[in-house]
Amino acid sequence: MPHQTGGYGVTAVADEAARVRQVWSALGLPGVFDVHTHFMPTSVLDKVWRYFDSAGPLVGRPWPIAYRINESRRLQTLRQFGVRRFTALVYPHKPQMASWLNEWAAQFARYTPDCLATATFYPEPEAPDYVEKAIYGDVRVFKAHVQVGRYDPNDPLLDQVWGLIEDAGVPVVIHCGSGPAPGEHTGPEPIHRLLGRYPRLRLIVAHMGMPEYSEFLDICERYPEVRLDTTMVFTPFAEEIMPFPPAQLDRLPQFGDRILFGSDFPNIPYGYSEAMRSIIRLPGIDDDWLRGVFYENAARLFDCL
Repeated sequence: MPHQTGGYGVTAVADEAARVRQVWSALGLPGVFDVHTHFMPTSVLDKVWRYFDSAGPLVGRPWPIAYRINESRRLQTLRQFGVRRFTALVYPHKPQMASWLNEWAAQFARYTPDCLATATFYPEPEAPDYVEKAIYGDVRVFKAHVQVGRYDPNDPLLDQVWGLIEDAGVPVVIHCGSGPAPGEHTGPEPIHRLLGRYPRLRLIVAHMGMPEYSEFLDICERYPEVRLDTTMVFTPFAEEIMPFPPAQLDRLPQFGDRILFGSDFPNIPYGYSEAMRSIIRLPGIDDDWLRGVFYENAARLFDCL
């Protein structure tokens, strides 16, 4: 049923907000910068939620939506948590969808000043036109979803798109890892080829490339403009099926300035604070690293310091 209340009523949200605020306030931060949140047209989000409810093949397991609440309450909830800046990651799954998603997202950003203006694209002949329009309209971040869109990021129809985005320096949150289920074009190899042609792209690899964590850390090491977001990584929910390899934990401090916090709000099957607590429990990291991940790295990237 669209927009039914999820697992967090008013009292539960207040309790969760206290837990979230305790994390960032203990680090001396002004709040949280979340680079991976979803706001979409109601009709689209309802379809996304129905897909999660069905445990479809891209989900593959029961996935209760923790924050199944209407848009105004979702915004209120993030603000109660102390999330200072966030995104409206929209993405198409077919042609002739991206342009109107961009129009919706641009309007959403106009009346939601704490949301970074967000846009998306799809391999289609008109993509360069609406991407260029978004860039001239001061878009702050693009979203690309290789898994759901079922497209090769190296599709020739995207050549001009990537060139425009690289030249503009606009970051792209890109779901390109093979989790939670592999797609025809997921994995590190297509991204290696893409960056070989556009090495200055500011890609933010969603979910740290789950489950190909080590391979995407290698990509991050090779290309200085590539970042990783922590969305769902390290949580008990993800560790059950796609655990972060213990042998790679020692590499995390190396990328202290290029790992950004992401939550996947509202489409997460657990409380927001659990994502944060899963990160602060990591071995071998310090408060400076945590301050970077939860706020400063993204604020620097998006010129919000």
